[in-house]
Amino acid sequence: MLNYQLFPRYHAVTKEIQDVIDCFAAEYQKIRSDMKNLESNEVLHIIAPRLESLSFTVETGKSLAEKITVPVLFGLNNSVEKSFNADALSGDGKIVIEVEAGRATANNQFLKDIFQACMMFGTEYLVLAVRNEYRGQKDFKTVYTFLEVLYISNRIKLPLKGILLVGY
Repeated sequence: MLNYQLFPRYHAVTKEIQDVIDCFAAEYQKIRSDMKNLESNEVLHIIAPRLESLSFTVETGKSLAEKITVPVLFGLNNSVEKSFNADALSGDGKIVIEVEAGRATANNQFLKDIFQACMMFGTEYLVLAVRNEYRGQKDFKTVYTFLEVLYISNRIKLPLKGILLVGY
C-alpha cells in the first residue's frame, strides 16, 4: 500500500502536498515496489503526466537540457553560480520532488536529497519518494525513523516547512 508521512508530524498536509500524494496514489498499482522492480526514472516517468497537470516541471532525461536545475548560490549580477538538480519542481519553486529506488538507503541518497533541498533557493517542501521495500530492507521505515529522530530531537533545524516521505 502507498505510505506517506509529512514531517514534522505536527504540520498538517496542505492542499498542494495532498495533490502530490494523490499523484502517487493514482499510479500506485503501476509503481508499487512489492510487485514491480522499477528504477527511479521509470517511477518518475509514470507519475510525470499527473505532476505536469499540477504545473510541475519534471525531469525528462539525463542530458543537461532535460534536467531540472534549482539555484543554490548567486554571484555577480544575479548569475547562478551553483545549482542542484531535482526530479520535479512545482511551478512556484516551493515543492521539490526526489524519487529514489534502490539506493535510497543503501547509499544514503535520501540524506543528500535532504541536504540539497535545504540549500535550494525558494524551496519550502521536499517530497522524498522511496520504495517501501528493497531487497528485503524496509526503506520507507528506515527513512521514516531517521526523519522522526531528526524532528523529535530538535538538534538540527531545517529551513524547510516540511518533508513529505512517500513509500511506494
